[in-house]
Amino acid sequence: MPIAVDIDVMLARRKMTVGELADRVGITPANLAVLKNGRAKAVRFTTLAALCEVLKCQPGDLLRWEAEDAAGE
Repeated sequence: MPIAVDIDVMLARRKMTVGELADRVGITPANLAVLKNGRAKAVRFTTLAALCEVLKCQPGDLLRWEAEDAAGE
């Protein structure tokens, strides 16, 4: 998928666990893992805003676009 999720990078920078982040954002650790591992098909803006608020970052710190490999198309 061309959208990469860098939640794990921000978690490391903030010295926070997945469980703690899920708790503070108000989502289940399982749903956070789906998002963190890039398996989510969508993310609600309210969830993205909550992640940014808790992690004190911008959406671009969590999500980035990567060009797909031309050989894989």
